[in-house]
Amino acid sequence: MERLQKVIANAGVASRRKAEELIKEGRVTVNGVKVTELGTKVTNKDIIKVDSKQIEKEKKVYYLLNKPRGVITSVNDDKERKTVVDLIPCNERIYPVGRLDYDTTGVLLLTNDGEFANILMHPSDLVEKVYIVKVKGIIKGDTINTIKNGITIDGVSYEKAKVKLRKTDYKTNTSMLTVTIHEGRNHEVKKIFEAVGFPVLKLRREREFIFDLKGLKSGEYRKLTPKEVAIVYSLAKK
Repeated sequence: MERLQKVIANAGVASRRKAEELIKEGRVTVNGVKVTELGTKVTNKDIIKVDSKQIEKEKKVYYLLNKPRGVITSVNDDKERKTVVDLIPCNERIYPVGRLDYDTTGVLLLTNDGEFANILMHPSDLVEKVYIVKVKGIIKGDTINTIKNGITIDGVSYEKAKVKLRKTDYKTNTSMLTVTIHEGRNHEVKKIFEAVGFPVLKLRREREFIFDLKGLKSGEYRKLTPKEVAIVYSLAKK
């Protein structure tokens, strides 16, 4: 479900603020009933009219992008840098589900479906986020165990993480690991490794929930299947 004023704005009828004014003025009906309360939420099945004219609701779309380095995870950027939205040509007003840093690559979902996005962004043991991490230094078992057990940074407690050492390279003084988390706080993986003395050099999200990079080169994208969308919505029932 989404707020009525947002649905009206997404349909291109008016801006969000103007849509709120239309509602307060009693010019909007939902299923034939006049609505004047701004907190009203509606579904895709509801019939919405503004000044007795039914609005055309925006089609819901879902994309999986293999985000490249050097691209902003945003709809737009004040510095006019390329954004993830620029990589997917579509008529709908899509936005990223969560975020990846400017220099982080990998799995990123984009949609115009707020409910879908909220399900995936809500912390859940069912939604795993798997990262491949390259750090500076040769990491040892005791440090890995510290991360596995969960650490506190500046008074903020971070979840226990699954950590697997992939390889170490003594020539370049680097280590590669696989890290699995569920919360996905801002800069979470980078903060965790920096806190234990191993700065992150490269970071790639390999998987989020059921979505991985199979068949997608850097910068490429694909539409989600109806089955994949349905699986995400099934999480809301658990």
